[in-house]
Amino acid sequence: MDANSPLLFFDSGVGGLSVLEPTRKLLPNAPIVYVADNAGYPYGKRSEAEIASRVPALLGRLVERFHPRLAVIACNTASTIALDHVRSALDLPVVGTVPAIKPAAEMSKTRAIGVLGTEATVRQPYVDNLAAEFAADCTIIRHGSPELVDLAEAKLAGEEITVDAVRSAAQPMFDAPGGDRIDVGVLACTHFPLLRTELSQAFPGVQWIDGGPGIARRIAYLTREQPWPTEPSEGVMVFTAEPRSTLLSTLAHYGIGEVQTL
Repeated sequence: MDANSPLLFFDSGVGGLSVLEPTRKLLPNAPIVYVADNAGYPYGKRSEAEIASRVPALLGRLVERFHPRLAVIACNTASTIALDHVRSALDLPVVGTVPAIKPAAEMSKTRAIGVLGTEATVRQPYVDNLAAEFAADCTIIRHGSPELVDLAEAKLAGEEITVDAVRSAAQPMFDAPGGDRIDVGVLACTHFPLLRTELSQAFPGVQWIDGGPGIARRIAYLTREQPWPTEPSEGVMVFTAEPRSTLLSTLAHYGIGEVQTL
């Protein structure tokens, strides 16, 4: 294994930065390539067939270009639909993003859990299976919110967003039957941890949980005996279309110093 072989993170936009950040803390010297498929954004409004064909084809091109040691699909929608397709197409380890229903069930006192994701993610049988296996005694209330995805993208691009806007986008989950009992909310879209401050202010009685730290631990485990550079390096961010210019100034916080367009 070449010490300079990078970790490849993939998402439709900036949401996967919520997975990159805890990974950076565990593996500070890991070379990073982060890919935002903004030409295909938003995935949550695309059909399953589109995502199942687009994501493996795009990742195949990226693996040929960057030769990563491991790929991370840092997107719940892409993972729940295309993860098996990607694993069968690529000859390297692929880590997916799973809604954190199991730890949410362990935390919930009221046995009412909210699952907040994209429209595509919350309707997947994968979520049904997780709920049946790990939260069978809980009421699971799902809500797909494309508005929250857009708000997270806007926040990272330096635009001002309000707690009221975030509250309005998530409120239907709490207005659903049993929603008033929700005490744990699963952030089943990697964009949504970027709005954790606003969500906590909007719904102060709810604990919010996401899969980012667990994914970071999985990446560290899978690469535990591999060599890394002796010093940190600036990460590379690749867009599939021209990015918002205002976004670029925020990327340094995540250790990204170079921007490319595919």
